[in-house]
Amino acid sequence: MANGKEQALDIHGKSYSRFAMVLLLLIATFAGMLNQTSLGTALPTLMKDFDITLSTAQQATTWFLLANGIMVPVSAFLTTRFSTKWLYLTAYIVLFAGMTVDAVTPADKDMWVMFLAGRILQAAAVGIMMPLMQVVMVNIFPAEERGAAMGLGGLVIGLAPAIGPTLSGWILDKDHVILGLTLSDSWRSIFILPMIVLGITIILTPFFMKDVIENKPMKLDVLSLMLSLAGFGIFLWGFTNVSNDGWGAMNTVILPIVIGVIIIGLFFWRQLRMDQPFMDVRVFANKQFALTTAGTALAMMAMMGVEMMLPIYMQNVHGQTALQSGLALLPGALMMGIMSPIAGAAYDKVGAKRLARVGFTILAIGTLPFVFLSIDTPMHIITLLYALRMFGIAMVMMPLTASAMSALPREEAAHGTASNNTIRQVASAVVVALLTSVTQNIINTNTPSHALQVNDPIRYADHMLQASLDGFHASFFLGLVFAIIGIVVANFLHDGKVIVGQTNSVDVHVEKEVK
Repeated sequence: MANGKEQALDIHGKSYSRFAMVLLLLIATFAGMLNQTSLGTALPTLMKDFDITLSTAQQATTWFLLANGIMVPVSAFLTTRFSTKWLYLTAYIVLFAGMTVDAVTPADKDMWVMFLAGRILQAAAVGIMMPLMQVVMVNIFPAEERGAAMGLGGLVIGLAPAIGPTLSGWILDKDHVILGLTLSDSWRSIFILPMIVLGITIILTPFFMKDVIENKPMKLDVLSLMLSLAGFGIFLWGFTNVSNDGWGAMNTVILPIVIGVIIIGLFFWRQLRMDQPFMDVRVFANKQFALTTAGTALAMMAMMGVEMMLPIYMQNVHGQTALQSGLALLPGALMMGIMSPIAGAAYDKVGAKRLARVGFTILAIGTLPFVFLSIDTPMHIITLLYALRMFGIAMVMMPLTASAMSALPREEAAHGTASNNTIRQVASAVVVALLTSVTQNIINTNTPSHALQVNDPIRYADHMLQASLDGFHASFFLGLVFAIIGIVVANFLHDGKVIVGQTNSVDVHVEKEVK
């Protein structure tokens, strides 16, 4: 492929503007990734408008992550089989349709299913766009520039989910006029801005998007597709039911998780026996790829777990508005955006191990105080700690992602990206459902009696507030555990930068040792 000094050519031998194509990719995927967390600060508003509980409202996130996790394995087949340009255009249109569905959903408890359907459409599109972007980056940038390229991708993968709660909080604060369009202080407007950006992207895609990934006439293995959809879908569905039904629910929690694990095992077994697997899980035989993928998943779990619970904590415990809680997260989002390209470029010089070790350590230090937050904790302290956490996550995410992709030969990039993103999205879906259930269960267990509410309302309010704090403390503690495990995983990574991956089960990676 062309490097920075050579003319960029697509698979048809035609020149194109790599800058324009990458810019289009980043902007469109950013608009899509915003949907992952943009409802974080809007959950209390959704609970009020739809008359639903916290665990039900959280389904807007868990079902998004669930559908996203299901679609990512399919991306490897789609990327290899279909034109890059038209695959992206299709994904953009599906994403636009999903956001339209949510924007017009009536605020009625019975229509919540319609809202979730829109979220699933959005997730399906993002499940194609996100891994495809990484494969494109691998194909259009040479190995020596791949770390910086992945850093640019980090502006999407890291910054968009980080800035989502702030953006939605700003929208929910009051009416805004942008380009002559009035955005009302409603959760519906959260979808309008990305739709505008996406609409422009859809128009520009036929002109600036090019086919840069070689296509092969692969035959779709229907059984693998069904096993993938059923396995990951049932497994994650079981976790989404925990917050409502509890861990003891055999039919809706335990059984789906067990059945899901069995089907996923069958899916992996089938892939190992196929000459042209639907998703080549053999990439996990590469130790560096497997470890970096595990580290990335832990970083995502640490980020998503605290990021989704913190706005609810600030609004329910501190009485902050959606805008105030969103602004409290803004410095952290900006920190993520600033550090992602820097961390990606640093990977090109020192490799992933040192950066991951430092990043996870910073993440653990920044998370520890969250376990002891109280109603009297100043908001600026929360903002500072959150920014410190995001600094650590940025130090981890981009180097590990770049290292994972560099550990594999280019021809395995699509399967490597699909595998990496599948693990990451499944981990994110599990952790959001897990932390929501832990928080909700502790709150329910410690909720004072109704009699106390009648006889001593002030004391009841104090006890209820403490019950909420106990729930949030438990979820933040789990975030700390993920960071500590990440430190352990980082110590097993290769020193230096991995240039080439594993081929034919023989480790042929080359490292640049940093003295």
